[in-house]
Amino acid sequence: MKNKSALVLIFLSVFIDLLGFGILIPILPSFSIKVLKIDEAQIGIAIAIYSFVQFIFNPILGKLSDKRGRKPVIVFCLFLNAVGYIIFSFTHSYLLLLTSRVIAGIGGSSIGVAQAYIADVTTRENRSKGMGIIGAAFGLGFVFGPLIGGFLANYGFEIIGFVAAGFSLLASILTIIYLPESLKQNQLSENIVSQTQRRVLFDIKGMKKILEKPDLAVLIFLFFILTFSFANIYGTFALLGLKVYGFTDQQNGYIYGIIGLASAIVQGGMLGWINKMMSNKIILIVASFLITTMLAMIPYAGTFLGLAIVSIVLSYGTGTFQPTVLSLISEVVTDTEQGITLGLNQSLASLARVLGPLWGGFAFKYLGYPFPFITGAIFTFIIFLLTVFYLPKKIKLD
Repeated sequence: MKNKSALVLIFLSVFIDLLGFGILIPILPSFSIKVLKIDEAQIGIAIAIYSFVQFIFNPILGKLSDKRGRKPVIVFCLFLNAVGYIIFSFTHSYLLLLTSRVIAGIGGSSIGVAQAYIADVTTRENRSKGMGIIGAAFGLGFVFGPLIGGFLANYGFEIIGFVAAGFSLLASILTIIYLPESLKQNQLSENIVSQTQRRVLFDIKGMKKILEKPDLAVLIFLFFILTFSFANIYGTFALLGLKVYGFTDQQNGYIYGIIGLASAIVQGGMLGWINKMMSNKIILIVASFLITTMLAMIPYAGTFLGLAIVSIVLSYGTGTFQPTVLSLISEVVTDTEQGITLGLNQSLASLARVLGPLWGGFAFKYLGYPFPFITGAIFTFIIFLLTVFYLPKKIKLD
């Protein structure tokens, strides 16, 4: 690693911010049903609009960070997150809920920038492990966040928004004071010169240029399919616990916490060892197979314990697949393209997170509760087939 202290600091910033995100997500379906009296399809829209905003802003912020630096973009996004959570605390209408999700969605568009930061401060050999730091931050955010959210739900949903905002503000303060800029002044100047095209809402030209590379295009496509498959269960997972398994908000929080802990252990502690023991090809094949199987089993787990076991195995699959693909993406582009490429990848992933909850909410309401999970399993089986038969022809996976 070029800068271990910088990795620790970016981990802390992302973790504290994701802690606020983790507090809110598990209770959002319950809040929507109990307070706003809306149905599953509307809940899917509320979850999807957050990701739609990220679809628009991820490449914009990634490109901006290439020009102006990673740190100021991350700080701005953390502050917006806090604003979105505060608005949630005062939400008593569906329109205000959507407004809070839009603002928080812009704030949540910094993940691609954080990934670019990690690409700046890691060597290519250690990049997969470095990318796992983001996953570990997500995981730990989903360990403690849902547990806190489930506990705070006993005292009123508005308290949850204020606490989540507090965590984002804390992350912004720590970032301002301690996080060093990962791009040197000469790199910023070079990036500005290399990206002289006019600023647009969505960089179609830049997207087309990147996706013209076959090796990069197939990796981004795999990441897109995985994200869509998993996004099917974003809102419906808590609905499944609430309506089918009869879980309380706290029990739903425990399940999310188990998922987060397993993901954090895999990405934060086991990934380096796994990379030494297995080739990228084997990692992707095993992971995609496990994800497919576990998604199909979620609606039939039967009990809290059964669902917990399925969730742990699922977390191993996603926890190894995602950082491996992200590492491969960062390795096939130049250093000056890291921000815009990872921003584009996160933007397309956000589009998948738009389509996933929309379909998941619709399928849950009109087709039956197993369908969001079965759909995800079908699509991840496509990933499995592509990884076995197609990907090795395009990319060296040793």
